[in-house]
Amino acid sequence: MSDLPTLAVPGGRVEYDDVSGSGDRAPLLFLHEGLGSVALWRGWHRRVAEATGRRAVAYSRLGHGWSDPPPAPRGAGFMHEEARTVVPALRAALGLEAPVLVGHSDGASIGLLHAARPAAAGDGVTGLAVLAPHVFAEEFGLAGVRAARTAYDEGGLRTRMARRHRDPDAVFRNWNDVWLSDGFRDWDLRPELPGITCPVLAVQGTDDPYGTVAHVEAVRDLASGPVRLVVLGCAHAPHLEAPQETTDALLEFLAALP
Repeated sequence: MSDLPTLAVPGGRVEYDDVSGSGDRAPLLFLHEGLGSVALWRGWHRRVAEATGRRAVAYSRLGHGWSDPPPAPRGAGFMHEEARTVVPALRAALGLEAPVLVGHSDGASIGLLHAARPAAAGDGVTGLAVLAPHVFAEEFGLAGVRAARTAYDEGGLRTRMARRHRDPDAVFRNWNDVWLSDGFRDWDLRPELPGITCPVLAVQGTDDPYGTVAHVEAVRDLASGPVRLVVLGCAHAPHLEAPQETTDALLEFLAALP
């Protein structure tokens, strides 16, 4: 169980961790990976908050960690839905004005989609840091998703996930089944990337089983704002596998923001 507070968003209540910080700097909103949660940031959001003096919020999406279950099985548009409805509701509830979004994997894709939205008054973002983002359905990455299914069904992945999620089966199936569905093969965020006008930091590992550098290169080539690429010799979780390089890049990025 979790002792984190919860708040209501469309579809249920989500757990969140709110680390206080300076009110004169843009807060940070952390968006976790496809099998992630607040706990699976492994405290990185807190370390970044301490290093920068910024407020930092991390939350577990519906069905993840100890948040409420999702109201229905997810479809191929679940990241669009999160960016369009849940993130704005959470920002409004917590007073996160013009935050810097820090997303990993699926959370990075949600961050891209949220930053690309036409901003309502007070609904814009100051910056966007994406770690191992997904921009389109790439066969190379889908092979990694299929390997994860084998690890869940036949290996120890389910046991490990059960330590961090109320319902590991729901978490896994709502990610894995969607990614391997026929409807996901046409999933592509590239037409929406020109809507991103804020500064972007894009970090990618060269040994990532879920995606190649083509994803961060698409962000660089198509986003309308300035984009800095950092390519590291790690796999899918740069903040955990190359923590010093990733943290240094993020701190440098944050220091340069208005």
